[in-house]
Amino acid sequence: MAEGNEDSFAIEVIVADSEKAAPCCPHGPTLLFEKTSKGGEAGRRFYACSACRDRKDCNFFQWEDDKVSEVRLLAREAENRSKRPQFTHKEYCSRLKKFSALRVDEKRFCLDCQLLLLPTESLAHYTHKTVGLTANQLLRPSALLKPLDNKKSNAQYLFTDRSTHFLLDTLEALGYRRVLCVGTPRLHELIKVRNLEKTHEPMKSLLLDIDLRYAQFYSREEFCHYNMFNHHFFDGEASSAVLQSFLTESEGEKVVMVADPPFGGLVKPLAKSFSLISQTWKKLQSSESSQADLSMMWIFPYFFEPRILECFPSFTMLDYQVDYDNHPLYKHGKTGRKQSPVRLFTNISASQVVLPKEEGYRFCAVCQRSVWSLNRHCAKCNVCPSKDGREWKHCSACEKCVKPSWRHCEVCGRCALPDHPCGDGEGKEGCFNCGSLKHKRKACPVKDTHRVSGNRPNNKKKGGKNVSFKPKAKKAAKKAAKNVSQRPASKAKGKRKSGAARRAKKMAAMSV
Repeated sequence: MAEGNEDSFAIEVIVADSEKAAPCCPHGPTLLFEKTSKGGEAGRRFYACSACRDRKDCNFFQWEDDKVSEVRLLAREAENRSKRPQFTHKEYCSRLKKFSALRVDEKRFCLDCQLLLLPTESLAHYTHKTVGLTANQLLRPSALLKPLDNKKSNAQYLFTDRSTHFLLDTLEALGYRRVLCVGTPRLHELIKVRNLEKTHEPMKSLLLDIDLRYAQFYSREEFCHYNMFNHHFFDGEASSAVLQSFLTESEGEKVVMVADPPFGGLVKPLAKSFSLISQTWKKLQSSESSQADLSMMWIFPYFFEPRILECFPSFTMLDYQVDYDNHPLYKHGKTGRKQSPVRLFTNISASQVVLPKEEGYRFCAVCQRSVWSLNRHCAKCNVCPSKDGREWKHCSACEKCVKPSWRHCEVCGRCALPDHPCGDGEGKEGCFNCGSLKHKRKACPVKDTHRVSGNRPNNKKKGGKNVSFKPKAKKAAKKAAKNVSQRPASKAKGKRKSGAARRAKKMAAMSV
């Protein structure tokens, strides 16, 4: 759930299967969200872009119960067409064949346009910065392409060589020979490099990524233009067929999926897409093995563990710290909170994944898995409890291990930071729906009792008359809903509300 103003409403993504087709934006089918007022007022649902969290990047917005005119539909289709990329994947493949046939001194890459250049295009890029390419550079497009850096839509953080080699060495040791790379171009590249070097067992890989620039370097059997937030293949059935062919195990080749989504992405839509991939894999298996799940590794920050385990209870979070070349903080080897918070979530048995001793990992004989050196086993909890790389301590009052910076608060009856706000009067704990401190909104017994048909709130009656929002308040509420960031739940900052928001809240209170 992503929260807007903590005192007024929350936004939750709806991932339940529905026969109603979602409208499309340039990034494929949109996602359905629900605006829920605090106190359990009926929520109104709307569609928004699945890939972008900022409406400056994709301004699609539509209330679920809106009737869209034919004129508006045609205008929307025209806008979607106008934002299609310069070349299709098929055209990129044709260009790659021509490019590969060029002499070494003719192979140029335009850094401004991020494009492999053919000789006939040199004049059009005369004023641009271009560089020559070697065969080795063509094998490493992730080092050639400028990473996308919009944190609210398509930020790209690329594995370091350390993490990439660890992942591939681990998968090879576990016997996997087909690797489905979802948003992991560095892993896909290393597999191709090793196959050419013939120093390891040959492996096959397929890259699914929303960055179409990679289509310049790979055939249609090696790359699919894909949005992991809505399981959308931009090339339609052709790409779906490529995935099905890849997931079909032949001659005992085991398949594993490795996914590295943007960290700002919503867990539920991602989990649904990964589940659909697993279901496709199951359908292609023999009847004897159709009950098993596709082996998966989901790379995500450790603090998303509860949400990921809610979607995939069979997953385990490993202690391995994944680091990135182009991220200022997510680096291995630093201490305390400066360590990378990114971990591996997997349904592969933790006892089978051996973490490197030379990097500071050890094997816990009690837990029967590799853990970080500072993750000391607690005899009382009977587990290695640390999540963030620091040595945790056991609190006898809470009967569990907690972060070393936390202290037990007698007023709150739990461990927390020493300067935390005591007491329950601020309304920032417990259920967003009814205010109870005994449960969260997901477990609220009355969370659906206020919902009305069509997800549109009924007008309240006051003095025998229907009372509704005034136009200005209505406009302010709509504007607030449009600008809600689809980020994971986080504590809202105490910023002063805008005048429009204060007027909207005042009018809402008057209408009760």
